[in-house]
Amino acid sequence: MTGTPYASAPVLAAYSYCEAVTGQQAGNFSYGIRLLPTAKRRAMSALYAFSRRVDDIGDGPLDPEAKRLRLEEARTTLDRIRTGDVAEDDTDPVAVALAHAVRRFPIPVDALDELIDGVQMDVRGETYETWDDLVRYCRCVAGAIGRLSLGVFGTVPGARDAGRAAEYADTLGLALQLTNILRDVREDAANGRTYLPAEDLAKFGCSAGFHSVRPPAGSDFTGLVQFEVRRARALFAEGMRLLPMLDRRSGACVAAMSGIYRRLLDRIAEQPGAVLRGRVSLPGREKAFVAVRGLSGYDARSVHRQTARGRA
Repeated sequence: MTGTPYASAPVLAAYSYCEAVTGQQAGNFSYGIRLLPTAKRRAMSALYAFSRRVDDIGDGPLDPEAKRLRLEEARTTLDRIRTGDVAEDDTDPVAVALAHAVRRFPIPVDALDELIDGVQMDVRGETYETWDDLVRYCRCVAGAIGRLSLGVFGTVPGARDAGRAAEYADTLGLALQLTNILRDVREDAANGRTYLPAEDLAKFGCSAGFHSVRPPAGSDFTGLVQFEVRRARALFAEGMRLLPMLDRRSGACVAAMSGIYRRLLDRIAEQPGAVLRGRVSLPGREKAFVAVRGLSGYDARSVHRQTARGRA
């Protein structure tokens, strides 16, 4: 931590607002941050609330120019946070909470600019020819969140390879985002968006897109899904090297969120066609089980064992 600034009543109220937003809208994300101690949980809620605001602009009904202006307003808010120009009685509770979190933790605020850049790519309707093209987008909208989260978590003193922690956090964000893309192919198609690389779609005969419960005629949709699942699993395996670098509660948070998404990925792998029939999800009790398992240290110990075997 860079300091422990006193949290006044207005700041606590701002954090409460962000925690309410997180509890109502965060879904999978909320199961992980519940495991954090109070100060870190509040900071993560502030990050989520701001990120959600940016995402909602991109996904909302406004025309592209109105979205562009709203995103620039969000960027102006970040500038005010960077310069310490957000008063505790500011009318924007998200700005108040995030400004306090930035004073308390070494959060790389510039990564939120990257998130805005990624949403602007959505607004422009960009598509992705290659995996490298998609990685650039994913690093903006998800890898950046991993690096922001690491600013709150910190690393334990003496952690091996701690200099690569941000890289692993970024990679874990990519794994989560690719899982989301697979889950949402039908929903995204309905909104006129295609995220999977065009070269992958062509390779498996899926260039026509995903506008019905049936894959494109003559395509190898299952082959496409399995190909992307393998890619996501490789990203998870690399990104989970972050766990041994974190303290127990932060590691539990990451293990819970990652565990939920890995189980979701397993469901998609088992029934690829399900993503065309509706959103694949896990029941709440299963998410809770994964969260508890993360708190017990199960996933962290697994990563320790895998890493040790890799060095042998």
